[in-house]
Amino acid sequence: MTLPKNVLWFEVLMYLSLTLDAASVAFQDRTPTAEITEATIAAANFLAACTILLLVYFVWLAAQRRKNWPRWVLAAALVLSVISLVQTIGEIGLQLDSAIEIVSCAATTVGLYFSVTGDAKGWFNG
Repeated sequence: MTLPKNVLWFEVLMYLSLTLDAASVAFQDRTPTAEITEATIAAANFLAACTILLLVYFVWLAAQRRKNWPRWVLAAALVLSVISLVQTIGEIGLQLDSAIEIVSCAATTVGLYFSVTGDAKGWFNG
């Protein structure tokens, strides 16, 4: 079966968003302080990488295996990302990594929109 156009846009935008997330992690400040050790920073980076890989798998499940539940997980992840982004900008202001994250959240929002509109309706089956 041919991949519907809106599902393709969903997949492309979600992978773009996850690529931007990886870039955002790369630009984060990794300077150890008294309360944040090098081990904590390494663990946080490892956790971020694992989370991004898991979300890549969810995008693949949704777009290629026609699963509906990963879209809900991706939408929940978007909500948590926006909450975290608002808190981060409120605490330290707009930085390069948070600007990248804004673009990533926008790409995710548009991608999820494409997954529920147009020829994507009926593609996801459970």
